[in-house]
Formats: sequence, structure tokens, C-alpha cells
Amino acid sequence: MRMKTLKPLVLVSLLVAPVFALADEAAQQMVDDALPVMHYTCASIAEEADGDEAFVVEVVGKMTALSLYNRQVNIEDHAATDEDKAQLREAFIAALSEGCAADKNALLGGVVDNAVKSSLGL
Repeated sequence: MRMKTLKPLVLVSLLVAPVFALADEAAQQMVDDALPVMHYTCASIAEEADGDEAFVVEVVGKMTALSLYNRQVNIEDHAATDEDKAQLREAFIAALSEGCAADKNALLGGVVDNAVKSSLGL
């Protein structure tokens, strides 16, 4: 009797496992990309970048992708048009700037996550 109960569970798990594996791979890649830059504070990223805006954008982009993934956010649900995306971007930048202005020694990853949360109204 117990074997009959386990068979459907095993079959379902075999069908679902590849989906979880793909999701886990995407999540692991985001973590792998973001982990080496998670040590930055608002002050240290500015110092390290030394005026290189592209470097800051790259680091913040990695942290933002991880935050959006962790929060299971699809940007299209919040901003479907280019105009909406531009407004959301401005709100995010403002929240990020405010967060760093409030505490230059704050970990940038936390400030990014808070900016994601506040700019999306979560």
C-alpha cells in the first residue's frame, strides 16, 4: 500500500525536478555574480569606482537583479511601458541616493534592496 502512495510522488518529483534545477541554476548564477561585490558600502563603492560610473552601474545592477529575484518581482508587473520604466528607474535612483546619503557606511546591498522595495511600493 505504501509503495502505491510513493509512486505518484516520485513521478511528480521527477517531472518537477528539472524546473527547480533551472530555477536553482538561475538563482545560483545571480548569487555567484553578486557575491564578489556584496562587501561594498556606499562610501567604498564611490572610492573604488573613482568616477567610473559604469562600474557602479554594473555593481548595483548585480545587486538589483538578486533583490528582484529574491522578492520574486517581475518588472513588467510594475512598469509595462518605457515611460513607466523610466519613472521607476528615477524612483529607484532617488531611493538609492537617499539611502546612501543617510548612511555612507551602509552596505550597498541593503541600500539597493531597500530602494527596490520602496520604489516598487512593496
